[in-house]
Amino acid sequence: MANHPSAEKRNRQRIKRTNRNRSVKSAVRTLVKRVRTEVTAKNQEGAKSALALAIQAIDKAAGKRVFHFKAASRTVARLSAAVHKLTTGA
Repeated sequence: MANHPSAEKRNRQRIKRTNRNRSVKSAVRTLVKRVRTEVTAKNQEGAKSALALAIQAIDKAAGKRVFHFKAASRTVARLSAAVHKLTTGA
């Protein structure tokens, strides 16, 4: 347990940051899941709109360093490829 005032402050900051990051991660996971369900349901318009929201949230989370930027890029690429495959009918 922290005994010094500076260590106590760092602990408070850590807790706030963890909760904020957990919220952002959860929101991103929900949006990614929405895209994947639209793709499996073969709903082109729903998948495109869900993809746009997911990309925005993923990029924002990567900008805040909640996710590593390469992991975010990889996720966006895979989701985009799945939606593109659905829309082109390949």
